[in-house]
Amino acid sequence: MRSSFLWRNRVMMTGSLLLLIAAHLLTTGVRPGDMASQPEGYLLGLLSPVQSASARMIESTHDFWRDYLDLVGVRRENARLHVEVARLENQRSRLYEMETENRHLTDLLELREALGLKAVAANVVGSDATGLSRTLILGQGYDSGLRAGMAVLSIDGVVGKIIAVSSTSARVLLIDDHNAALDAFDQRTRARGIVAGEIDEGLTMKYVGRSALIRDGDPVVTSGLDGTFPRGLLVGQVSNVEREGPGLFLQVTVKPAVDFRRLEQVLVVTDPPPRVDANDQGQG
Repeated sequence: MRSSFLWRNRVMMTGSLLLLIAAHLLTTGVRPGDMASQPEGYLLGLLSPVQSASARMIESTHDFWRDYLDLVGVRRENARLHVEVARLENQRSRLYEMETENRHLTDLLELREALGLKAVAANVVGSDATGLSRTLILGQGYDSGLRAGMAVLSIDGVVGKIIAVSSTSARVLLIDDHNAALDAFDQRTRARGIVAGEIDEGLTMKYVGRSALIRDGDPVVTSGLDGTFPRGLLVGQVSNVEREGPGLFLQVTVKPAVDFRRLEQVLVVTDPPPRVDANDQGQG
């Protein structure tokens, strides 16, 4: 039997049969439901969750890096914008200060023109730090023509007078210092007196006769008789009048026209003021 034709050619015939089956499968394809497609289905079923998880992980990783890069970009842009905003705010503040200073200087120049006297604008750079006196420090001094005894004004009224000068700075004694005094009069009644600073704070108008009809709100102006301040400059307003009690004079309290703590620029009158005749002090 083994010597028969089939037995002797069994390998070739088996190989040929398998080749025919393979060629048939390649030609016709594998139809759904065939036994040949079942292993592939099982394999796809096993790999599908892994592939889905892998796809989700890849997508999540991609989204994470995209969000991270976007966040880094946003942070960099925010930092740049913060720097730009700070620069613009600083520029705006500088422009505002320049505008304010120019406005103050313009007002001081107008005051100088109204006075008709030579004067120098000066910056306030400091004040007395001890509290023993009420003074200001100016950023101009002897080199700018400032001298001791000169009157110091602001656009609001009388500030004080210079008591000490160096080459580049000057010290001003404010009119509300207890060592300061100036000749003035009530502009409405023409009643004259000496305005002096108080130890505590504020101003008092001394030596006003009891017959004077001074009342609250009256403006008090310089008389020009002290040789320091030009005539007619505002000193302040009457804030209280005491008529009770003994004595020949009224107790008159004056509120300064100038807020000394807010001064930034002042005007120093470098010309001596015009002389005023004491007999003319009561005339407007």
